[in-house]
Amino acid sequence: MGLLIRSAVAEDLKTIAKFNVLMAQETENKLLDEAIVSKGVNNLFAQPDFGFYLVAEQDDELAACLLITYEWSDWRNGLFWWIQSVYVDDNYRCMGIFRKMYEYLQALSNEKDEVCGLRLYVEKDNHHAQQTYRALGMSETDYLLFEDIFE
Repeated sequence: MGLLIRSAVAEDLKTIAKFNVLMAQETENKLLDEAIVSKGVNNLFAQPDFGFYLVAEQDDELAACLLITYEWSDWRNGLFWWIQSVYVDDNYRCMGIFRKMYEYLQALSNEKDEVCGLRLYVEKDNHHAQQTYRALGMSETDYLLFEDIFE
């Protein structure tokens, strides 16, 4: 059947949560509680104003996912779509799946007048991902990311 990129649906929740847990372990060496992650994914499905997931299916099996969240830019009077929680299953890496998902996102965002750009953040030491993003035409910014986590 080939590759299909589509919006995620509730039936994808379990795999998306599993992919998020695997991604955190692989990229940041963080162990996430899959039950909490599942609740987080489910809450996003229940509140689409927070964002949406895209998935890539290869021959009816989920091969990859990513999350889009929104940031309003008063400077541009538009929305940035933040690409987050990117994960491609080990069995499907180096097949251009993320590239196809990114191109799908570009086309989708170009259909929406309110979207002014795509952004993402990446771990400083994740050089492979950085190389991928540069190859797609993305450029590194001058910004540092700061946070204050409430737990």
